[in-house]
Amino acid sequence: MVELRAALIDIDGVLTVSWRPLPRTADALRELRADGIDVLLVTNTTSRTRSSIAEALVEAGFDVGPDEILTAPAAAAEHLARHHPGARCLLVNSGDIGDDLGDVELVDDDADVVLLGGAGPEFDYRTLNLAFAHLQRGAPLVAMHRSLYWRTDQGLQLDSGAFLLGLERAANRAATVVGKPSAEFFAAALGKLGAEPANSLMIGDDVESDVLGAQQHGITGILVRTGKFSPEALSAASGEPDHVLDSFADLPGFLRR
Repeated sequence: MVELRAALIDIDGVLTVSWRPLPRTADALRELRADGIDVLLVTNTTSRTRSSIAEALVEAGFDVGPDEILTAPAAAAEHLARHHPGARCLLVNSGDIGDDLGDVELVDDDADVVLLGGAGPEFDYRTLNLAFAHLQRGAPLVAMHRSLYWRTDQGLQLDSGAFLLGLERAANRAATVVGKPSAEFFAAALGKLGAEPANSLMIGDDVESDVLGAQQHGITGILVRTGKFSPEALSAASGEPDHVLDSFADLPGFLRR
């Protein structure tokens, strides 16, 4: 590996599960910083704002501030400001992410853009059918991610990617994805650190969105066998990770070797 300067780190499934710290991950994050590596936590989590995530991580033993976190909702706000300035958006999402969306105008009727976040009880028939109606009228479809499921302390649960596929197929319209693994998201993350892909790595538990997505943009990808990891998903993946570790806790020692 070339000289490492920056690490992009997924949160859910890598550092925590249901916001509970995985063993020795807080220590490993401190070790990375002590070794002079700039870190940014990058997450497709759509249930919390950056400030709320930072608070939860501090309670879990991590020394992290909001400015060290990039979320899919924050990336969505930047995308909308750049490509759909002033658009009225129908937001379908579970969780309060208003602070990260900034000045985005949220509406139910006459939406200019359909914005899909993370799944939950809000993904009912009425709401999805309303989104479908807006898409039929020509509204663009913007999705924060394509994750089909995520791991909680109660096991794997469906995420919005499963519903996104149905909306795309029904409306015959491809979504623009602004979270991982989009090039826009990884470029924004590296830009915040002033880092180049060749000197950076991405650590995640999702082989496609986290690891292979980063590798497509020249970033070294490291898959960890925690969170949503499964041998079956790795075997069925569209490529091979650069490295596979048992846990994020093993990363500092691996890099030193």
